[in-house]
Amino acid sequence: MAPFRRALILAAIILTSLYLLHRHQSNTAPTVLSQKAEATSSSNDKAASNAAAPAPYTPPPGTAKQQQLQKFHELRKRPLKEQLAYQFPYNVRSKFPKFIWQTWKYTPSSNLFEEKYRESEASWTEAHPGFVHEVITDSVAKHLVKYLYGAVPEVVEAYNAMPIPILKADFFRYLILLARGGVYADIDTYALKPAQEWVNPAFKPSNLGLVIGIEADPDRPDWHDWYSRRIQFCQWTIQCKPGHPVLLEIVSKITKETLERKRSGQLTKDHHTVLEWTGPGPWTDAVFQYFNDPEYFDMETSTGEIGPMNFTKMTEPIQVGDVVVLPITAFSPGIGHSGAGEVDDPMACVQHGFEGLLPKMELSLRLIS
Repeated sequence: MAPFRRALILAAIILTSLYLLHRHQSNTAPTVLSQKAEATSSSNDKAASNAAAPAPYTPPPGTAKQQQLQKFHELRKRPLKEQLAYQFPYNVRSKFPKFIWQTWKYTPSSNLFEEKYRESEASWTEAHPGFVHEVITDSVAKHLVKYLYGAVPEVVEAYNAMPIPILKADFFRYLILLARGGVYADIDTYALKPAQEWVNPAFKPSNLGLVIGIEADPDRPDWHDWYSRRIQFCQWTIQCKPGHPVLLEIVSKITKETLERKRSGQLTKDHHTVLEWTGPGPWTDAVFQYFNDPEYFDMETSTGEIGPMNFTKMTEPIQVGDVVVLPITAFSPGIGHSGAGEVDDPMACVQHGFEGLLPKMELSLRLIS
């Protein structure tokens, strides 16, 4: 019987082993299948998600929107100045827009607006009834630049990259004049005359696009110790029509230089950098570059290059193309140098405050009336 019992025991062991093996496989299979099912489901979900995501909108070929989009992409490949000229076309026959633009940290409606600027700011409104007069704050300027120059993102990037407020304020005056035209005036300037009276009627407004004045005419050997240029044009007061080529030049130049400084890590804050970055130096250069640009002037018939000596010691307005340059007394009366007349001179149009050097407002009101 021993062999038989051994056989039974062996058979029982084999059957038990088979049973346990089968039970183990039954328990593990669903887990494996579940993992495969989850993976398949996840893959299907991703595919469904991708299928549900809308493709970028492309206008149908041949439609006006498709042609406009194609033109925009082609324009973006052109030089910056051409892009700006397209966005802000220039028409010399148009009227000077009735805008007065100023910038400051606060608007006149704020109790933080400094009292020392209230009379000077008000002089522009009083001298220009019917004009839109805006004092643009830094926070508003940022959004306005984005709105006006959204189609030329390099300009917006350059404006936002500028490291100090004075650079942005300088740049903004050019940007708002290029886009909208009108008059820009620093917050500490007095309007001694309405803008309509700055230029003699003998100069036809329909032939003019830019009115500027002399800031400094230092006829002395050491002029470069005091000023950026031998003849320096004012940037504290400018009148122009939108899209003027001089504004195209200065905006393009500042944008390119700012982005180059950004890429090379040279966004410095020193005073000299400001003067040669956005200040009267590059502004004066842009004006002279325009005067000698064969794209706008017939240089073959010119008697020579137009430079500082053409404007030194001038006492009457000079017209060059569509630009009128006013004598130093117009925008810089009472400065006591460079041959400038006094504030009560009949040729005085605007006076710059230089932080507290303005006369009493009664004088300005008397001159206006």
